[in-house]
Amino acid sequence: MATNSTAETIVFIIYLAFTLAIGVFFFLRTRNGGEKTYFLGGRQMGPWVSALSAGASDMSAWVLMGLPTSIYAAGLGQVWISIGLAVGYALSWIFEAPRLRKFSIVADDSITVPQFLTNRFKSKSKALQIICAVVFLLAYTVYAASSIKACGTLFHTVIPALEENVAMYIAAAIIISYTFLGGFSAVCWTDFFQGMLMLGALLIAPIFAAVNLGTIESTAIVGSGSENYWNLFSSWQDIVSGLGWGLGYFGMPHIIIRFMSVRSQKEMKKSARIGIIWTTLILIFAALVGIIGRMYLGFDESINKSSTVFITMVRRIFPAVVSGILLSAVLAASMSTADSQLLSAASAFASDVYNPVVRKKQASNREMLWVGRMVVLIIAVIALVIASNPNSGSIMSLVSNAWGVFGAAFGPSILLALFWRRFSFQGAVAGILVGGAVDIAWLAFWSSTGVYELVPGFIAGLLAAVIITLLTKAPSAEVSELFDAAVSHLDENED
Repeated sequence: MATNSTAETIVFIIYLAFTLAIGVFFFLRTRNGGEKTYFLGGRQMGPWVSALSAGASDMSAWVLMGLPTSIYAAGLGQVWISIGLAVGYALSWIFEAPRLRKFSIVADDSITVPQFLTNRFKSKSKALQIICAVVFLLAYTVYAASSIKACGTLFHTVIPALEENVAMYIAAAIIISYTFLGGFSAVCWTDFFQGMLMLGALLIAPIFAAVNLGTIESTAIVGSGSENYWNLFSSWQDIVSGLGWGLGYFGMPHIIIRFMSVRSQKEMKKSARIGIIWTTLILIFAALVGIIGRMYLGFDESINKSSTVFITMVRRIFPAVVSGILLSAVLAASMSTADSQLLSAASAFASDVYNPVVRKKQASNREMLWVGRMVVLIIAVIALVIASNPNSGSIMSLVSNAWGVFGAAFGPSILLALFWRRFSFQGAVAGILVGGAVDIAWLAFWSSTGVYELVPGFIAGLLAAVIITLLTKAPSAEVSELFDAAVSHLDENED
């Protein structure tokens, strides 16, 4: 095993050096650019980079570790998570993405989600931006912790002599480095390569494991399932909760920011096709890893506890160099999401809190860049502390908590802002506050119902946004004109 670990470690080092090189490249290329370049890539992302970056920033280590292990341990009822995510992702690209890009441009060229929501209503109040930024900072810290935790688990599994906490420090340092240096462009391009690697790994691992099923004892397969393991319709809670995961896409800032960065409306449809196909394949094969992993490995509580069904399967099937490449996909998944989360939180704080509230006047581009970089560093350190805590929870639980808050808080308000002309600033504030509060309260007090907290949180946020909008004054003519301009702004001739 020492030889295997050495070969895998060498592959890891090569891969990590490659990601750092991308960060240095974009730092040298864009160091004289402004905050729009650092936080949004100057809206110059092509369809392939935008699509795979959006997918990779979403599919963190939970899609290689958390989701397959949930299906491995609990059965086919967990497959509804994959179904819900696939449907939600497709709908967000088809309906939300084109409008969000157009609206963000018409709404004073907004470069962050909080800016868009504020500018959409021509509001001078900074309340919405501050509320959004606070939610971002809290939820992204938890989300980033799951990615850092996954890196620690991976390194410790491959190199048992390396403590998990030490591995987390190394992974965090690398993620911080290329995000700190290269900004949005570096994040998107690393996500592009990492997305390709993740897809390849998920395609290869379950196929080879399925082929190898014929070489193991048939009793292992027969005994692999619990009484209810193969029941897709195990409970209505599994179905509702699984499908409810898809609602998160409509309010996930680090994903929908990619919609705003696409180079033109012409390329939006191409990005959508690429993104939807990539994500659907990822989710199908992630489910197969869990199912075939149960059949190939049998149930092992240590695998369940550490969320390592993919890692164990790969290391058992492939020689060291190949397993090193495939296990680099876990690093890719972890880093591709953590970098996006750190950058989204940094952009929200720098653009939506520091500049208008703390600075109270327009800061220079250089100052804004360094404020954003400092926030990246601070959030990463806090996330590292959370990940290092043995009581912080599993990778999947950390992701589900952050995913639920984002989807419930922002999903209803963003959709209504894009599709309802009558929607008001007060309704948006109410939707964000109520959706987020109900999500957290459900997790704290009613999680025993078995219903994922995002579902009641999203419904509550939607109702609050609609009711408050109808009870308050209609938007001004200027706001209505902005809505009409965005709807009619088709960008057909845009290069």
